[in-house]
Amino acid sequence: MASLMMALKRRQHSEDYIFKCGSVKGYRDGLAPLMEGPTPENFENGKRDSKWGTLQWMKGQLLTRTSSSSRPISRTERFEPPVGPYRRSDLRLLLGVLGAPLAPVAVAAMESIPQLSVKTIPMETSSAQYIIQQYVCATGAAKLTAMRNSYTMGRVKMSVTEFENSSQVVRIKNSSKSVESGFFVMWQMTPSMWNVEMAVAGSKVHAGSNGKLVWRHTPWLGSHASKGPVRPLRRALQGLDPRTIASMFWKARCIGEKQVRGEDCFILKLVADPTTLASRSEYPAEIVRHVLFGYFSQRTGLLVQVEDSHLTRIQSSSGDVVSWETNIDSTVDDYREVEGVMVAHAGKSVVTLFRFGEVAMSHTRTRLEEEWAIDEVAFDVEGLSTELFMAPADIHSPIGEVLNNPHQHPGAAIGGGVSVSSATAPLSNSSNSHIIWRVEV
Repeated sequence: MASLMMALKRRQHSEDYIFKCGSVKGYRDGLAPLMEGPTPENFENGKRDSKWGTLQWMKGQLLTRTSSSSRPISRTERFEPPVGPYRRSDLRLLLGVLGAPLAPVAVAAMESIPQLSVKTIPMETSSAQYIIQQYVCATGAAKLTAMRNSYTMGRVKMSVTEFENSSQVVRIKNSSKSVESGFFVMWQMTPSMWNVEMAVAGSKVHAGSNGKLVWRHTPWLGSHASKGPVRPLRRALQGLDPRTIASMFWKARCIGEKQVRGEDCFILKLVADPTTLASRSEYPAEIVRHVLFGYFSQRTGLLVQVEDSHLTRIQSSSGDVVSWETNIDSTVDDYREVEGVMVAHAGKSVVTLFRFGEVAMSHTRTRLEEEWAIDEVAFDVEGLSTELFMAPADIHSPIGEVLNNPHQHPGAAIGGGVSVSSATAPLSNSSNSHIIWRVEV
């Protein structure tokens, strides 16, 4: 069967299937269309009668996949053939860090925005809740309480732009040739069920949550489950899901103001508590800190920037300790009304990966960038069932976590949680040479 992602790529060039998103001119100027790929067999035989027919067809393609369908896309299925040397390590790093990172904490979707109670909570918290009330009004997020699910399709462009160590700084001079292009499809069903597929440069990352378990599949490591509580997809916080954003920041603190691209903004800060960090950690990988910042415009009430900082400490078998700090800074732009809800349709993320250890002058710093644009958004997709959010049959249980090579960024291994293959040696075994450890970001 032809790849779902290939079929979606083919469809995104048709104006007939871009609905409820306004003019397409704005975001096409920012991101050039991807190259055409092979046409799926019998794909052009007849047009769907409505947008629901289109979405039903795409849902059917997802539901008919097997656990083995999350394999590397074959050469004949690649939507954009690689140009120049194929940097597999860079691609793994890009997909591992940017493919499907998670939010810092679990969140329960609110049926309605609670009333403020300034007498019983700190001023910083009550101020944040007032700001979120304004955000709900500005985005129409209250309408989402009556909607059962949502669908989003968009395009991405990723690249490694800079690398630094103790002796030199390497900047990519012709970054356009090193850009990897792709696209993604994201489905969500309240309260905490989501599914995302991203295909970039011939490789596909697939992740999801069935409400009880978060899992992920990459071509180089297969399927695994995340350790800790079920958390939302960070991409949904980039202006794509106002309801989840409001629920996430409702318990945040307002810590001040800042100008972002000329806009005066309130800063809301959310910190993962020690219990959550401990539940996501397991020796020798320890999640030390995970902090999320949201910048909300004082003029419009909309979210214009999301920033989070994540620190992981890893102890190798030799006793060396290496720390990885991952900072993701995402600007959110191009809000458009979709069925009465304001949804961001473009943005850019800049990632800084900083590795440091006990040895002086041993640090490294890597900079990644991602540009994204949304082509289609829809709510209340008819016929969408919970089968879409089922975990793969070959998924591994979240037993433990460590890295064969602590000098490799955790995101390059998998990105997003803690797990070890059930087929590996037990943790009590003194030899860890056969254990494949995967740390999430």
